[in-house]
Amino acid sequence: MSKALDYFKEVYDVVPGWVQKMHDYSPAVLDTYTGIRGEIMQDSALSRKEKDALIASMNAARLYSRSMLFHTKGAIDFGYTVPELAEFFLTSYLYKGDQAMALALEAISYALELKGKTVAQPAQSPERAADSLKIIIDWLDGEDTSYLKETLALIRSGKPEDVKAKILEDGLISSRLKHLNMAGNFIVELNGKDAAPWMEKARTAGASEADLADIGYICILTAGIPAWFELSDSLKTTE
Repeated sequence: MSKALDYFKEVYDVVPGWVQKMHDYSPAVLDTYTGIRGEIMQDSALSRKEKDALIASMNAARLYSRSMLFHTKGAIDFGYTVPELAEFFLTSYLYKGDQAMALALEAISYALELKGKTVAQPAQSPERAADSLKIIIDWLDGEDTSYLKETLALIRSGKPEDVKAKILEDGLISSRLKHLNMAGNFIVELNGKDAAPWMEKARTAGASEADLADIGYICILTAGIPAWFELSDSLKTTE
């Protein structure tokens, strides 16, 4: 087995089909991709576990389950608790509403499975974010869900600005990471114009240019090189 295949087997426990096929058609391309991925996913301005959680949440925001689940595993493997991961997914709700929160159920169920807990699935996918979040809170019985419960109460109150303020404040996850997450939500959909104000808000919340550059790098992994084009327009130079 090549080093690249060994790398992905270590990351995912098995060699994903897409990796095997890339290797079969061009081992050199896979080696190059693996080198880029390995470099980006190291601890740097953002930690490895932060990067996995952010990519998982950004993919929930663009309703892309496959990558969301891959990186949910990484976030859990590298040390996040399930309540912490659930808090990341609230930013996907801010970005795309009820659909994103319903998709997050899949990730939270998987995260709990990785922790050794099997949960009962709803008979059908909830249509409202409040219902999805209530299911998550019920699944997390015995865990610290105080922040999630406070957020749920605000969602039910029907006051969007209060909900937004709550989700973006410090909780188990820092406000800085949440603002970075929001910027990334726009970048993975190649919307640099609307990402720019969130990048500025992230700076105000304490994010460095290196943090923002790391957001650009991880967006490359899930949305391709054009994601870097969109982020770099609002990234300050190192001079």
